[in-house]
Amino acid sequence: MAIAAKKIQEYKTKSIAVMKSVFQGEGGAENDFIFTEYRGLTVAQITDLRKQLRDKNAAYKVVKNNFARIAFEELSVPGVSSFFTGPTAVAVAPNDANEVAKILFEFAKDAPALIVKGALVSGGVYDAKQTEAFSKLPGKLELVSMLMSVMNAPARNLAAALNDIPSRLVRTLKAVADKKGEAA
Repeated sequence: MAIAAKKIQEYKTKSIAVMKSVFQGEGGAENDFIFTEYRGLTVAQITDLRKQLRDKNAAYKVVKNNFARIAFEELSVPGVSSFFTGPTAVAVAPNDANEVAKILFEFAKDAPALIVKGALVSGGVYDAKQTEAFSKLPGKLELVSMLMSVMNAPARNLAAALNDIPSRLVRTLKAVADKKGEAA
């Protein structure tokens, strides 16, 4: 039977508050999270991974499982408590979680000690296999460029068709003029 603490320790509440602020994001923005196990990674490998993630405006935080579980519960985020077993680090992605997932899985190829446990993306909880499938999808920027290309295609085709009519007329007139020049 556990003994209840008589006094809540201040450093613990401060640590949980700091985690909540990191997880919540700036201005209450929705962040996405990818949960990993980092056991066996060297300090140099973690530093390299953090640098790669920083380039995508993401952070990689090693967390204390109990504090992180409490912080997510206080933020009313269900379904992530199962990821907090063993040494856990959380990749916090404020922009494009897809790019962050790609970086983590690419890094795991070179450093098999990094294990992706799962993710919380746009309110949906993904297991490791779903997270890997998510990482193989095109990112937001790629999807926007594909959409813009599709939207631009009819206008481009119309412009080409409208430009083709005068150029055909010019080629026809030139052919007639060349034919009359040969006859003369």
